[in-house]
Amino acid sequence: MMNRSQSNGWQEYKITSAEFVISAVRPDQLPEDALPEIALAGRSNVGKSSLINRMIQRKSLARTSSQPGKTQQLNYYRINGQLYFVDFPGYGYAKVSKVQREKWGQIIEAYIRERERLKLLLLIIDIRHPPTQDDRLMYDWLKHHGIPVCIVATKSDKIPRGKWDKHVRMVRDTLRAESSDPVVLFSSETGNGREDLWDLILRVIAE
Repeated sequence: MMNRSQSNGWQEYKITSAEFVISAVRPDQLPEDALPEIALAGRSNVGKSSLINRMIQRKSLARTSSQPGKTQQLNYYRINGQLYFVDFPGYGYAKVSKVQREKWGQIIEAYIRERERLKLLLLIIDIRHPPTQDDRLMYDWLKHHGIPVCIVATKSDKIPRGKWDKHVRMVRDTLRAESSDPVVLFSSETGNGREDLWDLILRVIAE
């Protein structure tokens, strides 16, 4: 049963427990308790850890870093004993060696192709800028493998509200995103989009 309560017309998802579980580098290290998994992918330093912390209302459970490329594993966070957030290594950081990038790519590819518990992937995009070539490749690859995708356009607090629609169109057009794939405007600073994203996640794992 999902832990939700009514608040201002929205069924709020209350966070009663959130814990870091493991940094996995091999398939045999992945949790085996059959909870649904919500993965997060995006370029290095796009704010995946900050998004997790805002979603679970914790200041520093997910490790943030000013050094791009620091996350090198699949970081698992168990929420309310009901689901996992799985934080991918960031991509697109030039100072990471080719060998390391290939290693990360193998880990992510194996996970996406084989992990039946993956219910949704959040593709994190900085709304201020057009998606990169790496973002486009990731999106196309996810669609090729039939993975449900939600595009999360973060840092929405950095642009005027009146320009949000324009920037969302830019993100959709650059990714050539399918109209059925949702875009959620998000800000880790203000919490904008948190309720919308939780609502989507809970609907996906309930199906």
